[in-house]
Amino acid sequence: MFEKRQSKRLEEENEITIKVVSTDKLPSNQKVIYHISKDISTTGARIRTNVFLPVDTLLKIELTLKDPPRLVIAVGKVKWIRNLYGDETYEAGLEFNDTSRETIKLLADHVLETTES
Repeated sequence: MFEKRQSKRLEEENEITIKVVSTDKLPSNQKVIYHISKDISTTGARIRTNVFLPVDTLLKIELTLKDPPRLVIAVGKVKWIRNLYGDETYEAGLEFNDTSRETIKLLADHVLETTES
């Protein structure tokens, strides 16, 4: 199967805080807290949430990496979403946008450090 991803993904769960920046279907500044990222890379993340986030919703993401503890702040756009458990749990794919070089380096270092351990 052809892999469309641009960078290697690290499958690990991390706490994530999401703030809706813009969408046509949800009010701005809606805060979604204490959810989980399922995998991360330098270009995006897969998250699990209890709120439906329409495709193209722009989000501010605060991701807490575990080992060593680090806070990553990025902006991402919802590229896909699927329902996991009725209307209670969703999984979404995010693509990072306008992410600083420092954040990309931090994510790249984290993925490299974790996969080499």
